[in-house]
Amino acid sequence: MQLEHGFRVVDVNVRLTPERHPAVRDRGRPVTPERLEREMHQAGIVRAVVSPDPQPETSYVQANNGVARLSVERPFVAFARINGRRTIGDDPRSRLRNAVSRREGYHTEPGDIEQYAYDDRFHGFTLDPGVDGLPDEAVLEELESVGLPVVVAGGTDAPPSALAESVLDRAFPVIVGHFGGHPLQRSLMDEMIDMLDTYDDCYVDTSLVRYRDQLERALREHPDRVLFGSGTPVSHPNVAVMEILTLDVSADRLARAFSKNAARVVEALDTPSSR
Repeated sequence: MQLEHGFRVVDVNVRLTPERHPAVRDRGRPVTPERLEREMHQAGIVRAVVSPDPQPETSYVQANNGVARLSVERPFVAFARINGRRTIGDDPRSRLRNAVSRREGYHTEPGDIEQYAYDDRFHGFTLDPGVDGLPDEAVLEELESVGLPVVVAGGTDAPPSALAESVLDRAFPVIVGHFGGHPLQRSLMDEMIDMLDTYDDCYVDTSLVRYRDQLERALREHPDRVLFGSGTPVSHPNVAVMEILTLDVSADRLARAFSKNAARVVEALDTPSSR
């Protein structure tokens, strides 16, 4: 059944993992692009940011290229997944590990960022610090140079305080996934919402956020900083859309969350699908 809600909806948090990527062996067969496109249409989602699943100690070059290939002539906007040698956190153990660690062959390099940024198949980056670590200073500087948005998974493995110390003050837009509180950590979500007062180029996405209080609070206090994310395929896009539709906020705030805010941050989401 197709949802009919009258809003233009774009999605900033979807996984589309090519079948040959190592994550397929660990997490089962991924959602196919055909099924993903069908489910998006049923939910009323017109475009979606897609990136491969995280997989530690793995180069993402092949997976990123696979996602870009699967996005051709579909309503998908490919983001390149990146990783890094640094451990997130500012505790003594993390500082020691970061001081002695070196970039390995599978880690993202500054040249990779430049190549992705000027490849018209990619429109931003995805990072899961709890799984993949943080890029080193040279890579972060290159991310600032190209200025494309970065979707960063936030939660217990990468709490808001750690993100503030590492990426939130950088000169590129950061979209913190799951309100910074995965899995279902209300206190971290509230902490992340508070931080929106401090960081002007920081946003949050609604993927896998199940608490009405936090969703409504963010939309009321920061209506320009909330972006819809479904978390597909972990969460069905119909469910994710309905959770936002049933919030007790104005239609204008819903429209901002569903598409207007994301279109400002990710330029490709402001254009119609090629199909």
